[in-house]
Amino acid sequence: MCGFCGFINKKEKQDIKKMNAAIAHRGPDDENYYIDDNIAMGFRRLSIIDLKGGRQPISNEDDTKIITFNGEIYNFKDIKEDLINKGHIFKTNTDTEVILHGYEEYGEKILDKLRGMFAFVIWDKNNKKLFGARDHFGQKPFYYANMNGTFMYASEIKCFLKHPDFIKEVNKKSLKSYLTFQTSVFEETFFKGVFKLKPGHYFIYDMENNTINTHEYYKIKFNPKHEDFDKLVKEIDETITSSIDTHLISDVEIGAYLSGGIDSSYVASYLKPDKTFSVGFNFKDFNEVPLAKELSDMLGIENKSEIINSDDFFNSIDKVQYYSDEPNANLSAVPLYFLSALASKDVKVVLSGEGADELFGGYIDYKEDDLLLKYRKLPKFIRKTLKAIVTPLPHFHGRNFLIKGGSSVEEYYIGNAFVFDNKEANDILTNEYKTNINYQDITKPYYDKVKDEDDVTKKQYLDMHFWLPNDILLKADKMSMANSLELRVPILDKEVFEVASKVPSEYKITHDTTKYILRQAASTRIPEAWYKRRKKGFPVPINEWFKEDKYYNIVKKMFNEKFAKEFFDVDKINKLLDDHYHGKKNNCRKIWNIYVYLVWYKKFFVEM
Repeated sequence: MCGFCGFINKKEKQDIKKMNAAIAHRGPDDENYYIDDNIAMGFRRLSIIDLKGGRQPISNEDDTKIITFNGEIYNFKDIKEDLINKGHIFKTNTDTEVILHGYEEYGEKILDKLRGMFAFVIWDKNNKKLFGARDHFGQKPFYYANMNGTFMYASEIKCFLKHPDFIKEVNKKSLKSYLTFQTSVFEETFFKGVFKLKPGHYFIYDMENNTINTHEYYKIKFNPKHEDFDKLVKEIDETITSSIDTHLISDVEIGAYLSGGIDSSYVASYLKPDKTFSVGFNFKDFNEVPLAKELSDMLGIENKSEIINSDDFFNSIDKVQYYSDEPNANLSAVPLYFLSALASKDVKVVLSGEGADELFGGYIDYKEDDLLLKYRKLPKFIRKTLKAIVTPLPHFHGRNFLIKGGSSVEEYYIGNAFVFDNKEANDILTNEYKTNINYQDITKPYYDKVKDEDDVTKKQYLDMHFWLPNDILLKADKMSMANSLELRVPILDKEVFEVASKVPSEYKITHDTTKYILRQAASTRIPEAWYKRRKKGFPVPINEWFKEDKYYNIVKKMFNEKFAKEFFDVDKINKLLDDHYHGKKNNCRKIWNIYVYLVWYKKFFVEM
């Protein structure tokens, strides 16, 4: 729910209203402010809990501490009871006020007690300090910048563009890594000087000294244990269904997203909401709406759906990149935008299945090909020699197999999106944007923390720190909030993770499937065809669309805009497009990555 923004300085504070207006989509129900000589705090509200009394910012009893908060704390009633027993006086029935009084009582240790999704700030008037935090896994966004004597923070970067002290400049080091990962992966965003607060972290900004210190309060740690399989299956089902119950706290109606896959089906089958929501494409094999409708009919639930055509898709890209703040080349962001728009017509809150793949080993890349596993039984020196021989050669059938077979997981795995390799990325960039930073340099500090774990656990750990917060959760938040809709993900819950973290890899990955143990847990809730179905995600027929004259020409025009020459060797990116169009090579992902970046740049730096 909601969104917030604010800034700290000794200057005039009138710009807070323009900043707050930039995120009106996050909270169309209300806006409110707190302003004193040092700080301006803005808030936009999507009313979900305590509809009449939950207006923010909220202060404590003596008005010395003020909070703005975005998210939901699912165990706030238990914490509140404890705080009342300790003498705290409440004036609302919100989870927001529980965080505030909890901070008074426990300081930063309140974060250890919270169960939910959150980003918030608390202003301490007397000490002139700002305390802020982001939830364990990064479900809610938090950005900050310190420019021209002003410390500013917000739920979305676009707020900063409305402040006169903000300097809008592209962070040149971000582009190469984006071409590989398809998202922004550094703490410093695509806007130079703007930083993301990392998941599981809090900060304290000291106005007197103009310093910000960040601290980690939550560590993601896998602790596999060889427990009885059936017992663990039962524990997983009980924990997930309990989490779904916990995520239902609301004073408004709740719906659910539903595709043809196991994760959303598991949630919807247990929840049994009045309505489920689905979208698909009018293209063969790219439409899961019939599967969602079939399961909804079995459950006696109304399914609302929408079919997206190619014009719908391309006409929405500009909006999707605007709401994303940074370029995001995950194709599923576009259908997710449409899905959120569809659901928002009927409900304010939806539940979805995000997080199940990272927690329980659901991605196809977690399961190595049987032939590759056999190849890796060859002596390591042979495999490494063959890799060294074929790596500099032009592409041929089997080249990637030999390279991967001679590499460690640390050398080749970066997550579900791997678009341009190091050499390819630098090759299409202009000199100003080339860097010596390779993707292995970016992932290495994380792999170092799990160097003694098996390969599946290493991949999960990396995805929990890159793919999940920078891609999956970011687009989930931004696309839902673009449509004034709150999205909750009950499987991505810290208590569910406690159970998932002890599942050994052999229970997750078998010879014929991924997240095996989760499928078994879901087997009592959904039909066999659903819990056995392979993961598809949000399939998008972009490969074929880029071969159609209409969309080829749209991309061609963008590739040849004057500003494209600042970033890319235009001849080389046009060749990628032309080769794809003429069927010489499938370059659709590379074309999409480049196109999305240029759409984003045009929106934020040419038009705004």
